[in-house]
Amino acid sequence: MPQLSRRAFAGALPVGLLGGSLFSAAIIGRAAAPAAAQEAARAPASVTPLAQIRIGRFTVTALTDGYADMPYDYFPGRSPAEVEKSATAQFSARTSGVRFLFNQYLIDDGQRRILIDAGAAGSIGQTGQLPQALAMLGITPDQIDAVIVTHMHQDHMGGLILGGKNNYPQAELYIDRRDVKHWTDPAKRNGAPDFLQTSFAMAEEVVRLYPRLQAIDGEREIVPGISIVDLTGHTPGQIGVRVEDGGKSLIMVSDMIFPVVHPGATDVFFLFEQDPAAAKAMRDKFFPRAASEGALIAATHMPFPGLGRIVADRGEMRWQIADWALQD
Repeated sequence: MPQLSRRAFAGALPVGLLGGSLFSAAIIGRAAAPAAAQEAARAPASVTPLAQIRIGRFTVTALTDGYADMPYDYFPGRSPAEVEKSATAQFSARTSGVRFLFNQYLIDDGQRRILIDAGAAGSIGQTGQLPQALAMLGITPDQIDAVIVTHMHQDHMGGLILGGKNNYPQAELYIDRRDVKHWTDPAKRNGAPDFLQTSFAMAEEVVRLYPRLQAIDGEREIVPGISIVDLTGHTPGQIGVRVEDGGKSLIMVSDMIFPVVHPGATDVFFLFEQDPAAAKAMRDKFFPRAASEGALIAATHMPFPGLGRIVADRGEMRWQIADWALQD
C-alpha cells in the first residue's frame, strides 16, 4: 500500500483560481467587516472562488480551501492504469493524479452561520485558503457560530487547529461520537498506517482545544432546517448535513463521492477509508436513492462548487453537475 506524504502533493500547480459570486446583500451588509478581513479582501493575491445558492431561508456559500492531486494508485479496487484511463476519458487526467478540491460550505439563515468542515489548512497539497475565502465575505472565523465536522480526516478538520490554537472560538463544534471515539483511541492509532497518523494527532488536538465539542449520536436536527445524515463507512462516524426549507433541500455528503471513480462504481475506494466493505455498502444504498429522489448534493472533493446530482443513465450511475447559477 502506498505511503501518503506531503511530497506526493508537492507537484501541484500554484493556486490561481478566480471565480464569480452571487453575494448576498444580507450577509455582506449585516455587519461591517473587521479591518483584517477588509485588508484581506483588498489584497492583490489570487483568491478562491465563491458560489452561492438559496435553499429557502438559507444562503449556502460554497468555498474552497484549495486542492491536491491524488496519485492514481490511491484508489483500491482499480489499477492505477484503469483510474488514469477513466480520468483521461473525463478530460480530468493530470500527470500527478486525480485532482481533489477541498470544498467547504457556509450556511447562513440571517441568525446563525454554520460551517461544514474546516479544510486541510496546508496539511495537504495547495490548501489553506479558507480564511481568505471567508474574508471575501467579510467574515472572520470568530463570527462562525457552529462548525459541523463530517469526519475526522485531516482535510476536514485541519483549519480548526491551525497554529495550535482554537481558530473558531465562538463556535459550537459537532462531530459524530463514533469518529471521536475512533480517532482518539490510542490502540487504533498505534495500529494505523503512517498516512493516517496526522489525522489521529489532529483529532487529539481538536478534543483538547474545543471544550464546546458536542459528540453527537446518529441522525438529529442541529437547528430547525439543518439536520445530520448518517453516512458511516468512509470512517466509523462519517456524517452528512441536510439543509431543507421552503420545499428545497441540499445534502452535503462529504467523502461519499470522489471524482473520476464515483458514482459509476461503488467498489472503488480511497486509500484513507478504514472499512471498504462498509463504505461500499453505504454507497450501494445511497447512490440509487439519491438518483431516484433527484437529490441536490454538495460533495467535498468534486470540482468546485461540488454541486450536482447522481443520475441513472442507461443503467449506470453518473454525476450530473447542477445548474446552480442565477436560479430562482
